[in-house]
Amino acid sequence: MKTTLTSSHWGTYKAVVENDKVIEIKDYDQETDPSLIGKSMLSSLTAPTRITQPMVRESFLKNGAKSDTSLRGKEPFVAVTWDVALDLVSKELKRVKENFGNEAIYAGSYGWASAGRFHHAQSQLRRLLNLFGGHVNKRNSYSYGVADVLMPYVIGGSDDTIAQTTTWPTIQKNCELIVCFGGAALKNSQVNSGGTTRHIVKENLIKCKDAGIEFINVSPLKNDVEDFLNATWLPVKPNSDTALMLGIATTLIENELEDKDFLNKYCVGFEEFKPYLLGSEDGVKKSAEWAADICGVSAEEIESLAKKMAKSKTLISIGWALQRAEHGEQPLWMAITLAAMLGQLGTPGGGFIFGLCCENGISNPNPSYKWKAFSQGKNNIEQFIPVARISDMLLNPGGKYEYNGEIRTYPKIKMSYWAGGNPFHHHQDLNQFLKAWSKMETVICHEIAWNPLARYADIILPVATNLERNDLMLNSADGKLVAIKQAIPPLHQSKSDFDICSAIAEKLDLKSEFTEGKSEMEWLEEIYSLSRENLKIEGLELPTFEEFWEMEILELPNNGTVERIHLEDFRADPIKNPLETPTGLIEITSETIKNFNYNDCPGHPTWLAPSEWLDNKPSKKHPLHLLSNQPKTRLHSQMDNGSASLNSKIKGREPATIHPTTAAQYDVTAGDVIKIFNERGACLAGVILDANMREDVIQLATGAWFDSSFYSEQEQIEIHGNPNVLTRDIGSSRLSQGCTALSCLVNICKFEGELPKISVMVPPVIKSMDSLN
Repeated sequence: MKTTLTSSHWGTYKAVVENDKVIEIKDYDQETDPSLIGKSMLSSLTAPTRITQPMVRESFLKNGAKSDTSLRGKEPFVAVTWDVALDLVSKELKRVKENFGNEAIYAGSYGWASAGRFHHAQSQLRRLLNLFGGHVNKRNSYSYGVADVLMPYVIGGSDDTIAQTTTWPTIQKNCELIVCFGGAALKNSQVNSGGTTRHIVKENLIKCKDAGIEFINVSPLKNDVEDFLNATWLPVKPNSDTALMLGIATTLIENELEDKDFLNKYCVGFEEFKPYLLGSEDGVKKSAEWAADICGVSAEEIESLAKKMAKSKTLISIGWALQRAEHGEQPLWMAITLAAMLGQLGTPGGGFIFGLCCENGISNPNPSYKWKAFSQGKNNIEQFIPVARISDMLLNPGGKYEYNGEIRTYPKIKMSYWAGGNPFHHHQDLNQFLKAWSKMETVICHEIAWNPLARYADIILPVATNLERNDLMLNSADGKLVAIKQAIPPLHQSKSDFDICSAIAEKLDLKSEFTEGKSEMEWLEEIYSLSRENLKIEGLELPTFEEFWEMEILELPNNGTVERIHLEDFRADPIKNPLETPTGLIEITSETIKNFNYNDCPGHPTWLAPSEWLDNKPSKKHPLHLLSNQPKTRLHSQMDNGSASLNSKIKGREPATIHPTTAAQYDVTAGDVIKIFNERGACLAGVILDANMREDVIQLATGAWFDSSFYSEQEQIEIHGNPNVLTRDIGSSRLSQGCTALSCLVNICKFEGELPKISVMVPPVIKSMDSLN
C-alpha cells in the first residue's frame, strides 16, 4: 500500500493505492473546509462511463467525412486500436489542411480541463496544431468574457483586476460594509483555476463577520450569501441590477453624497453620465422609485442602501454571473461607476472587487508569481471567434459580425478538435447548437468519460486522469506548489494528452518538434527549473526539482501574509501610475465605446431591459426567471458521473429549486419531476422547495450531462436537467459578444406519465471491428 499526492481545481488530496488500485481519496492534511466535489474523484475514476479504448462513430469509420453527421449522438461506436485511431486522426488533419487550409480547423476547445501545469489539455492540443500550421482559436471566456472586453476601456484588464484584488487581511482590518451584487456564494469558491491546496474563503468570511463587517446580499437567492454572515437580503429581480445601481447613484447625487474630488481627479466622463441619471437626456430620472418598479427592491431600501454605502467604508463586489447576460456590460460598468462615486477606490477596505467568492484564489493574501508553462508555440492563423459564438460560426460560414469595434468574418470550419472541455455544457440553446454541430465534417475529441461531447464526436481518444500521470500544480494565487504524482498506471487503454499528441505528431512527421526529445518528467523538470530561474531574479531561492519532488508540497515565502490594496498606486499618483485604459483614468464614459455607435452598449452605463421582457416585465407566456448558476456538486460538468453529483439528483434528474408558493400554483410538491420549457426547448428536473428565493424564479444549476435520448420529431425534451436547452444563444452585445447563460424566461408544468430512463450515465452501444466484417 502506498500514498501519493495529487492536486485538482477543487483541492489537494492523498490517493491511497493498493495493487495499482486507488482504494481511498483522503483530504490534504491542512485542509479545514474540503470540497464536496472531491468525493467524486474515486467513483468517477472507475465509473461505467469511463472510455476504455479509442472509439469511432460507425458510419464515420465506414464513410469518413462523407458520413451522415445527423447520426452523431444516435448511432453506435466501434472500438478500434490506437493505430487505427491515430491513422484516422492524422489522415483527417491532412485532408482538411490540403482541401481547405488550416483556417478550416477549429480548436477553441474551451474548458477547465485538469489543474496540472504540463498536462493542460488545450496547451498540448494547440502546440500540436500550431506545429501543423495553425488553427482557428477562441477569444475570451464563458466565465467573464464580457469583462475581458469591457474592463480595459473602463478600469484595466480583467485578469489584472482579479490578480490585484484587495486581500482578505486588508478587508478584515478596514472594511465596514460589503455589498454583494450577484451574491457571494461559498459553493463557487470550492474551485480555483489551476489548482488549490487549502480552501480559505469560509474562514476569511467568518473573520470578516467577527470584525463587524456588514454584508448586503443583492440577489434573487438568499443563499447566495451564507447564513452565518447574517446578511441583509435584497431580492432583486434577475437582470435588473443595473437599474438598482442607477437608483443608488441618483440617490447619491440628490443627497450630494458623491465624491466630487475623486470623480474630477481620477475619472473621466462623469459629467456626461450625470445628465442621463437625472433624466436630462431621455426625460426619465433614474430615481429610486423608477428603479424599484423595475428591480423589485423598494425605493426606501434603495435610498437607505445608498446612504449607508456613502457613510461606510464600502467594498462593492459584483459576481461574475451578472455579466453573463444580455447587456452584461452594464451591471459591471455601473458597479465600477458606483465605487468611483463613493470615492473609495484605492483605499484599504473600500472600492471594487470583481468576483468575491467566485474562486478560492480571489483575495488570497499570497505573493503573485509568474510560472512557466508548456509552450503552445505560434499560431499562424489569425482568425478567431469570441468563445460563445460557436453556433453562429458554424451556421453562418463567411458571415459578418461585429466585435469590439471591428467587423469580422466567421471562418468556414470543416473540423473541430476538442480536448479538456464540454461544449454541451458551456454553450447555450443546445437544440440550435446540435444543428450547428452537424455542419462540421469531422469532430475529434480527447475524453475521459462518455459525456455529451464524446457521444457527439466522430473519433474519441481516451485520456488519462490526473491520478494516472505526473504533473505540477503551480498557481500564483495559492501560495504553495504541489508535485502531482502518478498514483496508478492509466486505466484501460487511456493515455495522457501529451502521449496522444506525441503519437499524432509522429504520424505528421512532427514528433521531434513537439516533444523536443523530452519525456513527461523531463518536461516537468524544465518547467519547474525555468520558473525557479525567474524567481531567483526576484530574489527568491527555490529548492532544486529533485528536492521539490521529494518534498511534494512547497510553501512559498510570505504565503498568507500579503496585505494588498487594489488601485493603491493609482490613487497615490494617477499620473505616475496610470490605469491601462485609453486615458489612464477610470472611464465612466468611454469615448472609444461611444464611437463604436452600439445601441446595445452605449458609451456609459445605461439601463437596457432584456429583449425578452415587455415594458420592463417578463412575458405572461413565460413568467418565471430561470437562473442557471454554478453547481455545488461538480465543476461545471466535470464528474457529473461521480458520487457527489449523482447523489444530489432527484429521480435521476438535476434538482431545480422553486419557491413553495410558486410550486403550489403549478400543483407541484418536493420530489416531483417537472418540465421546464420555452420556445427553444424543454428539460426535466426534480423539485426542491425553498422559501428563501423570489417567487418568480426557478434555479437550475448548469452541468448536467445533456441527454437527448428522448428526442423525437414531435417533441425535444432533454431528460436530465441541462438548462442550456432553454438559455438564449445571443451575444451580450456587439462590444463583447459574451455568453448570456445566466437567466432566461421559462414556464413549468408537472411531468405526467412514465419517466424516461436516463441514458447518459451508461455507455452508448459499442461494436467490435469484427462485427463489421
